[in-house]
Formats: sequence, C-alpha cells, structure tokens
Amino acid sequence: MGEGHERVELRTERLVLRPFKLEDADDVFEYASDDKWLRHLPGVSQPYTRKAAEEFVARQMLSSWETKPKFAIVLGGKGVGSIGVTVDQKNEIASVGYRIAREHWGKGLVVETAREVVRWGFEELELAKIWTRADALNTQSARVMEKLGMTLEGMLRAHTVVRGERRDEVRYGLLRDEWIEQAS
Repeated sequence: MGEGHERVELRTERLVLRPFKLEDADDVFEYASDDKWLRHLPGVSQPYTRKAAEEFVARQMLSSWETKPKFAIVLGGKGVGSIGVTVDQKNEIASVGYRIAREHWGKGLVVETAREVVRWGFEELELAKIWTRADALNTQSARVMEKLGMTLEGMLRAHTVVRGERRDEVRYGLLRDEWIEQAS
C-alpha cells in the first residue's frame, strides 16, 4: 500500500478538504445542531451540544492519519461537513463516510468531495477497493454512491438503531479496476 500517513490537503473545483483544526468546532456545531441533519446518524444524542462539537473535532484531530484520515470539507473558508476514510491495510480496502450541512444538500458537494477522496485513495493509498454504507432510507446517500460509480453490494437488514428504530443498511463498493475504467 502507498504512503498515506502524511496529513494532506486536497482541493476540488469548489472545496478544500483539509485536516481538522480546533476552530472548526464553531462550524461543526452550527451544521450539526440541525435535527433533520442528525436523523440518519446512529448514536448521536440530541440536542447536539457545543461540547459534542468540540469532542467531535478533537477526535478527528487525534485520529491516526495512517488508518483513519479525517478531512474537514471547507467551502469559501467555512466548514460545511466532513469526510473520513477507514483503511484496512491488510486487505488494501477502505470505507468512506461523509456528512454535509443540510443547507448544501443537493448541490453536488458530497459527490465532488467523495470523488476526490476516492481518487486519493486509489492513487495515493493504492487501495484495491473503496466501499461505503448508508441507512437504507437515506436515498440521497445512495444516489451519491451511484454517481461515484459504486455498485450496490448488499443490504444488512435491521443492522443499526436510529432513535430507537431498527434500520436496514446498504453497502456500496468500487473496485480499483472499475475506477480506472471510469477515469479513462
């Protein structure tokens, strides 16, 4: 596998993807305080507090860049979301998870972000596969995965609990060869 433990900053047409900083807690608190934003997140208590935002940012900053790089998604100097990669070095695969402020839903920012992180994963980390998961009710997230060229690999029935309700989870994946074929 490639050298992936250096903290990096990635850029897209509209966004900067960079390691978290302490001052990102203000922006995280602002977008994560939205109840509708939180509805698909298992294990996140409500109402979302300033302390929770600070703890989230601290966890992102302390996360090992070798196995769990975490990027703040920055638009026009303001943090609007996050994207993280969980690397399974032994199997040369990684999962990707992303969140974006509700005011930016439907603007293509998640696809733009995830496309760049997928490129980075295949080119720099030399991964063989990148996969992701979502609440089966989160059709927006499924559309993002499909726009990335990912294939639905399965559904885990009643796999998570969100606000006391059992939910199905879908899993999508993209193989390195598929990504190369799409890129050419």
